[in-house]
Amino acid sequence: MRYAWDGLKRRPARSLATAFGVGLATALVVTLLALSSGVTASASNLAEGSGVDLLAASANTTLTGGQFPPITDAHALAGELRHADPNVETASPWLIGELVFANQSLYAATNRSAVPSGWGPTGSGVVGWIPGDNSGIEVPAVTAGPGFPSPADPHYANGSFAGPFTRAIVLDQGLSQVLHAGVGQVVYTSAATPTGPSSLSGWFLNATAFRVVGISSPFWLVPSALLAFGYLSEVQSVLHGDALALDQASLILIHLNDASRSATDQGQLTRAFPSLTVFTVSDILGAVQSVVNLYRTFGTLIGVVGAGVSVLFTTTVLLMSVDDRSREIALLRALGFGPGWISQEIASEGVLLALGGLAVGAPIGYLAAQAINGFLLGLLPGLPAGFSFVQFDASVIASAVGLVLLVGLSAAALPVLRALRLPVAEELRAP
Repeated sequence: MRYAWDGLKRRPARSLATAFGVGLATALVVTLLALSSGVTASASNLAEGSGVDLLAASANTTLTGGQFPPITDAHALAGELRHADPNVETASPWLIGELVFANQSLYAATNRSAVPSGWGPTGSGVVGWIPGDNSGIEVPAVTAGPGFPSPADPHYANGSFAGPFTRAIVLDQGLSQVLHAGVGQVVYTSAATPTGPSSLSGWFLNATAFRVVGISSPFWLVPSALLAFGYLSEVQSVLHGDALALDQASLILIHLNDASRSATDQGQLTRAFPSLTVFTVSDILGAVQSVVNLYRTFGTLIGVVGAGVSVLFTTTVLLMSVDDRSREIALLRALGFGPGWISQEIASEGVLLALGGLAVGAPIGYLAAQAINGFLLGLLPGLPAGFSFVQFDASVIASAVGLVLLVGLSAAALPVLRALRLPVAEELRAP
Protein backbone atom coordinates (compact mmCIF):
# COMPACT_ATOMS: atom_id res chain seq x y z
CA MET A 1 0.00 0.00 0.00
CA ARG A 2 2.89 2.39 0.75
CA TYR A 3 4.32 1.79 -2.72
CA ALA A 4 0.92 2.58 -4.23
CA TRP A 5 0.67 5.78 -2.18
CA ASP A 6 4.15 6.86 -3.27
CA GLY A 7 3.08 6.35 -6.88
CA LEU A 8 0.13 8.71 -6.43
CA LYS A 9 2.31 11.39 -4.76
CA ARG A 10 4.71 11.46 -7.68
CA ARG A 11 2.08 13.07 -9.90
CA PRO A 12 -0.23 14.87 -7.44
CA ALA A 13 -2.02 17.00 -10.05
CA ARG A 14 -2.73 13.97 -12.22
CA SER A 15 -3.95 11.97 -9.22
CA LEU A 16 -6.23 14.78 -8.05
CA ALA A 17 -7.71 15.22 -11.53
CA THR A 18 -8.42 11.49 -11.72
CA ALA A 19 -10.03 11.43 -8.27
CA PHE A 20 -12.18 14.40 -9.25
CA GLY A 21 -13.34 12.64 -12.42
CA VAL A 22 -14.29 9.54 -10.44
CA GLY A 23 -15.97 11.83 -7.91
CA LEU A 24 -18.25 13.39 -10.51
CA ALA A 25 -19.45 9.94 -11.62
CA THR A 26 -19.95 8.98 -7.97
CA ALA A 27 -21.89 12.18 -7.26
CA LEU A 28 -24.21 11.47 -10.18
CA VAL A 29 -24.94 7.94 -8.99
CA VAL A 30 -25.39 9.05 -5.35
CA THR A 31 -27.87 11.75 -6.40
CA LEU A 32 -29.94 9.44 -8.59
CA LEU A 33 -30.05 6.66 -6.00
CA ALA A 34 -30.95 9.07 -3.18
CA LEU A 35 -33.82 10.47 -5.27
CA SER A 36 -35.28 7.08 -6.12
CA SER A 37 -34.93 5.89 -2.52
CA GLY A 38 -36.50 9.08 -1.15
CA VAL A 39 -39.53 9.04 -3.45
CA THR A 40 -40.18 5.37 -2.70
CA ALA A 41 -39.89 5.80 1.08
CA SER A 42 -41.98 8.99 1.21
CA ALA A 43 -44.72 7.54 -1.00
CA SER A 44 -44.87 4.48 1.23
CA ASN A 45 -45.12 6.60 4.39
CA LEU A 46 -47.85 8.78 2.89
CA ALA A 47 -49.91 5.85 1.65
CA GLU A 48 -49.67 4.00 4.95
CA GLY A 49 -50.56 7.09 6.98
CA SER A 50 -53.40 8.34 4.79
CA GLY A 51 -56.04 5.97 6.12
CA VAL A 52 -56.92 4.99 2.56
CA ASP A 53 -56.76 1.19 2.50
CA LEU A 54 -58.52 0.67 -0.84
CA LEU A 55 -59.19 2.93 -3.80
CA ALA A 56 -62.17 2.26 -6.08
CA ALA A 57 -62.25 3.64 -9.62
CA SER A 58 -64.21 2.92 -12.76
CA ALA A 59 -63.67 -0.46 -14.42
CA ASN A 60 -60.51 -0.88 -16.52
CA THR A 61 -58.85 2.14 -14.88
CA THR A 62 -55.07 1.98 -14.52
CA LEU A 63 -53.17 3.94 -11.91
CA THR A 64 -50.37 4.76 -14.33
CA GLY A 65 -52.76 6.18 -16.92
CA GLY A 66 -53.57 9.26 -14.86
CA GLN A 67 -57.17 9.29 -16.10
CA PHE A 68 -60.17 8.35 -13.97
CA PRO A 69 -63.39 7.82 -15.94
CA PRO A 70 -66.43 8.87 -13.93
CA ILE A 71 -68.19 6.58 -11.49
CA THR A 72 -71.96 6.98 -11.55
CA ASP A 73 -74.46 6.84 -8.65
CA ALA A 74 -71.62 7.86 -6.33
CA HIS A 75 -73.72 8.67 -3.24
CA ALA A 76 -75.63 5.38 -3.32
CA LEU A 77 -72.55 3.38 -4.28
CA ALA A 78 -70.76 4.46 -1.12
CA GLY A 79 -73.50 2.90 0.98
CA GLU A 80 -73.60 -0.21 -1.18
CA LEU A 81 -69.88 -0.77 -0.65
CA ARG A 82 -70.34 -0.67 3.12
CA HIS A 83 -73.30 -3.04 2.87
CA ALA A 84 -71.43 -5.53 0.64
CA ASP A 85 -68.38 -5.67 2.92
CA PRO A 86 -68.83 -5.18 6.68
CA ASN A 87 -65.09 -4.51 6.97
CA VAL A 88 -65.57 -1.22 5.07
CA GLU A 89 -65.78 1.51 7.70
CA THR A 90 -65.72 4.48 5.31
CA ALA A 91 -66.44 4.75 1.59
CA SER A 92 -65.96 8.38 0.55
CA PRO A 93 -66.80 9.43 -3.03
CA TRP A 94 -64.56 12.19 -4.39
CA LEU A 95 -65.09 14.17 -7.57
CA ILE A 96 -61.83 15.77 -8.73
CA GLY A 97 -61.93 18.37 -11.47
CA GLU A 98 -60.90 21.81 -12.67
CA LEU A 99 -62.88 25.03 -12.25
CA VAL A 100 -62.29 28.71 -12.92
CA PHE A 101 -62.59 31.10 -9.94
CA ALA A 102 -63.04 34.87 -9.65
CA ASN A 103 -63.31 37.13 -6.61
CA GLN A 104 -65.60 40.00 -5.59
CA SER A 105 -63.16 42.65 -6.76
CA LEU A 106 -63.18 41.32 -10.32
CA TYR A 107 -66.98 41.07 -10.19
CA ALA A 108 -67.27 44.71 -9.10
CA ALA A 109 -64.78 45.87 -11.75
CA THR A 110 -66.69 43.96 -14.43
CA ASN A 111 -69.94 45.67 -13.40
CA ARG A 112 -68.20 49.03 -13.75
CA SER A 113 -66.74 47.98 -17.13
CA ALA A 114 -63.35 48.92 -15.72
CA VAL A 115 -61.36 45.71 -15.42
CA PRO A 116 -57.70 46.58 -14.75
CA SER A 117 -55.08 45.16 -17.07
CA GLY A 118 -53.89 41.74 -15.96
CA TRP A 119 -56.99 40.95 -13.93
CA GLY A 120 -58.87 37.75 -14.73
CA PRO A 121 -60.27 34.53 -13.28
CA THR A 122 -57.96 31.82 -11.93
CA GLY A 123 -58.02 28.15 -12.85
CA SER A 124 -57.91 25.78 -9.88
CA GLY A 125 -58.39 22.19 -8.88
CA VAL A 126 -61.57 21.33 -7.02
CA VAL A 127 -62.68 18.39 -4.88
CA GLY A 128 -66.32 17.55 -4.33
CA TRP A 129 -66.93 15.31 -1.34
CA ILE A 130 -69.20 14.62 1.62
CA PRO A 131 -67.35 16.13 4.61
CA GLY A 132 -68.87 13.76 7.17
CA ASP A 133 -68.00 10.62 5.18
CA ASN A 134 -64.24 10.79 5.63
CA SER A 135 -63.83 9.04 8.96
CA GLY A 136 -60.35 7.52 9.29
CA ILE A 137 -59.07 9.23 6.13
CA GLU A 138 -56.54 12.03 6.38
CA VAL A 139 -58.10 15.23 5.02
CA PRO A 140 -56.82 18.83 4.95
CA ALA A 141 -57.23 20.71 8.20
CA VAL A 142 -59.36 23.87 8.22
CA THR A 143 -57.09 26.51 9.75
CA ALA A 144 -59.52 29.45 9.62
CA GLY A 145 -63.30 29.75 9.54
CA PRO A 146 -66.10 27.48 10.77
CA GLY A 147 -65.82 24.96 7.93
CA PHE A 148 -68.71 23.20 6.25
CA PRO A 149 -72.09 23.88 7.88
CA SER A 150 -73.27 20.26 7.56
CA PRO A 151 -71.44 16.93 7.61
CA ALA A 152 -73.91 15.56 5.06
CA ASP A 153 -74.63 16.75 1.51
CA PRO A 154 -77.88 18.74 1.84
CA HIS A 155 -78.44 19.44 -1.86
CA TYR A 156 -78.31 15.71 -2.74
CA ALA A 157 -81.52 15.12 -0.76
CA ASN A 158 -81.61 11.32 -1.17
CA GLY A 159 -81.02 11.52 -4.90
CA SER A 160 -83.56 14.21 -5.77
CA PHE A 161 -80.91 16.98 -6.00
CA ALA A 162 -83.68 19.25 -4.79
CA GLY A 163 -82.29 20.07 -1.38
CA PRO A 164 -80.98 23.50 -0.39
CA PHE A 165 -77.69 24.77 -1.77
CA THR A 166 -75.30 25.65 1.01
CA ARG A 167 -73.06 27.63 -1.40
CA ALA A 168 -70.24 26.78 1.02
CA ILE A 169 -66.67 26.30 -0.14
CA VAL A 170 -63.28 25.85 1.51
CA LEU A 171 -60.19 27.27 -0.20
CA ASP A 172 -56.68 26.11 0.49
CA GLN A 173 -54.12 28.72 1.53
CA GLY A 174 -52.67 29.08 -1.96
CA LEU A 175 -55.98 29.70 -3.70
CA SER A 176 -57.12 32.02 -0.93
CA GLN A 177 -54.04 34.18 -1.43
CA VAL A 178 -54.33 34.24 -5.22
CA LEU A 179 -58.01 35.23 -5.06
CA HIS A 180 -57.48 37.59 -2.10
CA ALA A 181 -60.55 35.92 -0.65
CA GLY A 182 -60.90 35.27 3.06
CA VAL A 183 -63.52 33.66 5.25
CA GLY A 184 -66.97 35.13 4.67
CA GLN A 185 -66.22 36.51 1.21
CA VAL A 186 -67.87 35.40 -2.02
CA VAL A 187 -66.10 33.73 -4.92
CA TYR A 188 -67.56 32.92 -8.31
CA THR A 189 -66.84 29.71 -10.16
CA SER A 190 -67.63 28.07 -13.48
CA ALA A 191 -66.41 25.20 -15.61
CA ALA A 192 -66.08 27.61 -18.55
CA THR A 193 -63.10 29.88 -19.17
CA PRO A 194 -63.76 33.48 -20.32
CA THR A 195 -62.03 34.44 -23.53
CA GLY A 196 -61.15 37.94 -22.36
CA PRO A 197 -62.38 41.03 -20.47
CA SER A 198 -65.26 41.54 -22.90
CA SER A 199 -66.68 38.11 -22.04
CA LEU A 200 -66.53 38.54 -18.26
CA SER A 201 -70.07 39.90 -17.95
CA GLY A 202 -71.50 36.80 -19.59
CA TRP A 203 -69.16 34.60 -17.59
CA PHE A 204 -70.31 36.04 -14.24
CA LEU A 205 -73.93 35.76 -15.39
CA ASN A 206 -73.53 31.99 -15.71
CA ALA A 207 -71.11 31.50 -12.80
CA THR A 208 -72.09 30.09 -9.40
CA ALA A 209 -71.46 32.15 -6.29
CA PHE A 210 -69.98 30.40 -3.25
CA ARG A 211 -69.21 31.80 0.20
CA VAL A 212 -65.84 30.92 1.71
CA VAL A 213 -66.46 29.07 4.97
CA GLY A 214 -62.89 28.01 5.63
CA ILE A 215 -59.22 28.17 4.68
CA SER A 216 -57.44 24.84 4.70
CA SER A 217 -53.85 23.69 4.83
CA PRO A 218 -52.27 22.24 1.67
CA PHE A 219 -53.34 18.70 0.81
CA TRP A 220 -50.85 16.04 -0.27
CA LEU A 221 -53.39 13.73 -1.97
CA VAL A 222 -54.03 16.36 -4.63
CA PRO A 223 -50.64 18.15 -4.58
CA SER A 224 -51.62 21.57 -5.83
CA ALA A 225 -51.10 25.01 -4.39
CA LEU A 226 -54.54 26.03 -5.70
CA LEU A 227 -57.36 23.79 -4.50
CA ALA A 228 -60.96 24.20 -3.39
CA PHE A 229 -63.31 21.82 -1.57
CA GLY A 230 -67.09 21.74 -1.82
CA TYR A 231 -70.04 19.44 -1.30
CA LEU A 232 -70.14 16.63 -3.85
CA SER A 233 -73.57 17.47 -5.31
CA GLU A 234 -72.78 21.18 -5.54
CA VAL A 235 -69.47 20.60 -7.31
CA GLN A 236 -71.30 18.17 -9.61
CA SER A 237 -73.81 20.89 -10.48
CA VAL A 238 -71.02 23.26 -11.53
CA LEU A 239 -68.92 20.69 -13.38
CA HIS A 240 -71.60 18.60 -15.06
CA GLY A 241 -74.79 20.64 -15.26
CA ASP A 242 -77.24 18.54 -17.30
CA ALA A 243 -75.47 15.31 -16.28
CA LEU A 244 -76.17 15.97 -12.60
CA ALA A 245 -78.55 13.01 -12.34
CA LEU A 246 -75.65 10.67 -13.15
CA ASP A 247 -74.23 11.54 -9.71
CA GLN A 248 -70.61 11.25 -10.86
CA ALA A 249 -67.41 10.88 -8.87
CA SER A 250 -63.81 10.24 -9.84
CA LEU A 251 -62.76 7.92 -7.01
CA ILE A 252 -64.07 6.30 -3.87
CA LEU A 253 -61.64 6.28 -0.97
CA ILE A 254 -62.16 3.31 1.33
CA HIS A 255 -61.02 2.98 4.94
CA LEU A 256 -61.24 -0.49 6.48
CA ASN A 257 -61.90 -1.56 10.04
CA ASP A 258 -59.12 -4.12 9.67
CA ALA A 259 -56.52 -2.97 7.13
CA SER A 260 -54.68 -6.29 7.29
CA ARG A 261 -57.51 -7.83 5.25
CA SER A 262 -57.21 -5.38 2.37
CA ALA A 263 -56.36 -8.04 -0.24
CA THR A 264 -59.40 -10.12 0.78
CA ASP A 265 -61.65 -7.05 0.72
CA GLN A 266 -60.29 -6.11 -2.70
CA GLY A 267 -61.37 -9.47 -4.13
CA GLN A 268 -64.74 -9.34 -2.39
CA LEU A 269 -65.60 -5.86 -3.66
CA THR A 270 -64.31 -6.58 -7.16
CA ARG A 271 -66.66 -9.57 -7.42
CA ALA A 272 -69.59 -7.62 -5.98
CA PHE A 273 -69.06 -4.56 -8.20
CA PRO A 274 -67.79 -5.52 -11.68
CA SER A 275 -68.17 -1.90 -12.80
CA LEU A 276 -65.32 -0.93 -10.46
CA THR A 277 -61.59 -1.49 -10.29
CA VAL A 278 -60.39 -1.74 -6.69
CA PHE A 279 -56.77 -1.01 -5.79
CA THR A 280 -54.92 -1.79 -2.58
CA VAL A 281 -52.18 0.36 -1.06
CA SER A 282 -49.72 -2.17 -2.46
CA ASP A 283 -51.12 -1.60 -5.94
CA ILE A 284 -50.75 2.15 -5.52
CA LEU A 285 -47.20 1.83 -4.26
CA GLY A 286 -46.44 -0.60 -7.08
CA ALA A 287 -47.55 2.02 -9.60
CA VAL A 288 -45.34 4.60 -7.89
CA GLN A 289 -42.45 2.15 -7.85
CA SER A 290 -42.86 1.38 -11.56
CA VAL A 291 -42.46 5.06 -12.37
CA VAL A 292 -39.50 5.34 -10.00
CA ASN A 293 -37.94 2.25 -11.58
CA LEU A 294 -38.28 3.80 -15.02
CA TYR A 295 -36.34 6.87 -13.96
CA ARG A 296 -33.95 4.71 -11.97
CA THR A 297 -33.19 2.64 -15.08
CA PHE A 298 -32.52 5.82 -17.01
CA GLY A 299 -30.32 7.05 -14.18
CA THR A 300 -28.51 3.73 -14.03
CA LEU A 301 -27.67 3.99 -17.73
CA ILE A 302 -26.25 7.46 -17.15
CA GLY A 303 -24.33 6.15 -14.14
CA VAL A 304 -22.91 3.25 -16.17
CA VAL A 305 -21.71 5.67 -18.83
CA GLY A 306 -20.14 7.89 -16.17
CA ALA A 307 -18.52 4.90 -14.47
CA GLY A 308 -17.20 3.66 -17.82
CA VAL A 309 -15.60 7.01 -18.54
CA SER A 310 -14.09 6.99 -15.04
CA VAL A 311 -12.63 3.53 -15.62
CA LEU A 312 -11.05 4.61 -18.91
CA PHE A 313 -9.66 7.77 -17.33
CA THR A 314 -8.26 5.91 -14.32
CA THR A 315 -6.84 3.16 -16.52
CA THR A 316 -4.97 5.74 -18.59
CA VAL A 317 -3.49 7.32 -15.47
CA LEU A 318 -2.41 3.95 -14.04
CA LEU A 319 -0.82 2.96 -17.35
CA MET A 320 1.15 6.19 -17.28
CA SER A 321 2.16 5.43 -13.70
CA VAL A 322 3.40 1.95 -14.70
CA ASP A 323 5.38 3.40 -17.60
CA ASP A 324 6.94 6.03 -15.31
CA ARG A 325 8.09 3.31 -12.89
CA SER A 326 8.90 0.54 -15.36
CA ARG A 327 12.54 0.24 -14.20
CA GLU A 328 11.45 0.16 -10.54
CA ILE A 329 8.94 -2.57 -11.25
CA ALA A 330 11.54 -4.55 -13.20
CA LEU A 331 14.01 -4.18 -10.34
CA LEU A 332 11.42 -5.30 -7.79
CA ARG A 333 10.64 -8.35 -9.87
CA ALA A 334 14.37 -9.11 -10.16
CA LEU A 335 14.67 -8.88 -6.36
CA GLY A 336 12.00 -11.53 -5.97
CA PHE A 337 8.74 -9.58 -5.59
CA GLY A 338 6.26 -11.89 -7.29
CA PRO A 339 3.31 -11.15 -9.63
CA GLY A 340 0.88 -11.21 -6.72
CA TRP A 341 2.64 -8.38 -4.90
CA ILE A 342 3.00 -6.29 -8.07
CA SER A 343 -0.68 -6.81 -8.93
CA GLN A 344 -1.75 -5.94 -5.41
CA GLU A 345 0.16 -2.66 -5.34
CA ILE A 346 -1.14 -1.47 -8.72
CA ALA A 347 -4.70 -2.50 -7.79
CA SER A 348 -4.24 -0.63 -4.49
CA GLU A 349 -3.25 2.47 -6.42
CA GLY A 350 -6.44 2.21 -8.46
CA VAL A 351 -8.56 1.72 -5.33
CA LEU A 352 -6.91 4.71 -3.62
CA LEU A 353 -7.74 6.88 -6.61
CA ALA A 354 -11.34 5.63 -6.53
CA LEU A 355 -11.66 6.22 -2.78
CA GLY A 356 -10.39 9.74 -3.38
CA GLY A 357 -13.22 10.04 -5.89
CA LEU A 358 -15.66 8.86 -3.22
CA ALA A 359 -14.37 11.51 -0.81
CA VAL A 360 -14.96 14.14 -3.48
CA GLY A 361 -18.18 12.77 -5.00
CA ALA A 362 -20.17 11.88 -1.89
CA PRO A 363 -20.40 15.49 -0.59
CA ILE A 364 -21.16 16.79 -4.09
CA GLY A 365 -23.87 14.16 -4.52
CA TYR A 366 -25.34 14.97 -1.11
CA LEU A 367 -25.46 18.71 -1.79
CA ALA A 368 -26.90 18.17 -5.29
CA ALA A 369 -29.60 15.87 -3.94
CA GLN A 370 -30.55 18.35 -1.22
CA ALA A 371 -30.73 21.16 -3.79
CA ILE A 372 -33.03 19.08 -6.01
CA ASN A 373 -35.13 18.16 -2.98
CA GLY A 374 -35.57 21.81 -2.05
CA PHE A 375 -36.51 22.73 -5.60
CA LEU A 376 -39.13 19.97 -5.90
CA LEU A 377 -40.63 20.74 -2.49
CA GLY A 378 -41.00 24.35 -3.56
CA LEU A 379 -42.59 23.23 -6.82
CA LEU A 380 -45.18 21.08 -5.01
CA PRO A 381 -46.16 22.97 -1.86
CA GLY A 382 -49.14 20.68 -1.19
CA LEU A 383 -46.90 17.96 0.17
CA PRO A 384 -47.02 17.32 3.92
CA ALA A 385 -44.36 18.21 6.44
CA GLY A 386 -41.65 15.60 6.57
CA PHE A 387 -41.97 14.58 2.92
CA SER A 388 -38.60 14.28 1.21
CA PHE A 389 -37.66 13.44 -2.35
CA VAL A 390 -34.24 12.18 -1.22
CA GLN A 391 -33.10 9.64 1.31
CA PHE A 392 -29.56 8.55 2.14
CA ASP A 393 -29.94 5.04 3.45
CA ALA A 394 -27.55 2.09 3.65
CA SER A 395 -28.32 0.99 0.10
CA VAL A 396 -27.31 4.38 -1.33
CA ILE A 397 -24.04 4.43 0.62
CA ALA A 398 -23.28 0.80 -0.22
CA SER A 399 -23.92 1.42 -3.91
CA ALA A 400 -21.57 4.41 -3.93
CA VAL A 401 -18.81 2.46 -2.19
CA GLY A 402 -19.35 -0.50 -4.50
CA LEU A 403 -19.15 1.76 -7.55
CA VAL A 404 -15.81 3.30 -6.63
CA LEU A 405 -14.29 -0.07 -5.74
CA LEU A 406 -15.47 -1.46 -9.07
CA VAL A 407 -13.99 1.53 -10.89
CA GLY A 408 -10.67 1.19 -9.07
CA LEU A 409 -10.30 -2.55 -9.58
CA SER A 410 -11.52 -2.50 -13.19
CA ALA A 411 -9.16 0.33 -14.05
CA ALA A 412 -6.20 -1.61 -12.60
CA ALA A 413 -6.66 -4.70 -14.79
CA LEU A 414 -4.84 -3.48 -17.89
CA PRO A 415 -2.01 -1.71 -15.98
CA VAL A 416 -1.40 -4.90 -13.96
CA LEU A 417 -1.11 -6.86 -17.19
CA ARG A 418 1.30 -4.25 -18.56
CA ALA A 419 3.46 -4.43 -15.42
CA LEU A 420 3.62 -8.21 -15.42
CA ARG A 421 4.68 -8.29 -19.08
CA LEU A 422 7.54 -5.83 -18.73
CA PRO A 423 10.80 -7.34 -20.07
CA VAL A 424 12.86 -7.29 -16.87
CA ALA A 425 16.30 -7.61 -18.52
CA GLU A 426 15.67 -4.92 -21.09
CA GLU A 427 14.32 -2.48 -18.50
CA LEU A 428 17.35 -3.00 -16.26
CA ARG A 429 19.81 -2.47 -19.19
CA ALA A 430 18.02 0.65 -20.40
CA PRO A 431 19.96 3.92 -19.87
